[in-house]
Amino acid sequence: MKNKKEKQNDLEKLREQLAASKNMFLAGYEKMKVGQDFELRKTVRGAGGSYRVIKNRIAEKAAEGGEAGALLKDLKGMCAIAYTSGDPVALAKALSTYAKANPAFTFKAGMVEGRVVDVTGIQQLATLPSKDELFAKLLWVINAPAQQLVTVTNAVARNLAVVVDQGVKENKFQS
Repeated sequence: MKNKKEKQNDLEKLREQLAASKNMFLAGYEKMKVGQDFELRKTVRGAGGSYRVIKNRIAEKAAEGGEAGALLKDLKGMCAIAYTSGDPVALAKALSTYAKANPAFTFKAGMVEGRVVDVTGIQQLATLPSKDELFAKLLWVINAPAQQLVTVTNAVARNLAVVVDQGVKENKFQS
């Protein structure tokens, strides 16, 4: 049994973790078996996140005054939190894939970049491309006009070279 000081230290650690995480997903895990929970934890770690099963009152206490306060207020039932300070899309995709395979795992709500989202928002987030894919598309969009400019500029020189070459072949440049 933990004494009061150990419990206070645990609460402070949880408070720090929640404050550092701008992205979290609240889920229900009723009727999950130990093997399923182990697989879920492995999946969450693979997506760069953390997963904790915590008591509702402790979660609410740890989130008081922070961005997660609205999400973790007045929790009911068995709750777990998956959180990350990294890519929320990767974590949402991993959790959604897991939820499809294991109906005992259900979403309740989430917080993405400090904004509380509902279950449909989490599902929409899971269908988005990852940050890396979005950055690649953005760079392509930025690069495309420059590439077209270079192509057009090279076309003028290439066309001039073709005209001169054909003029030489047809002896049009005789003095």
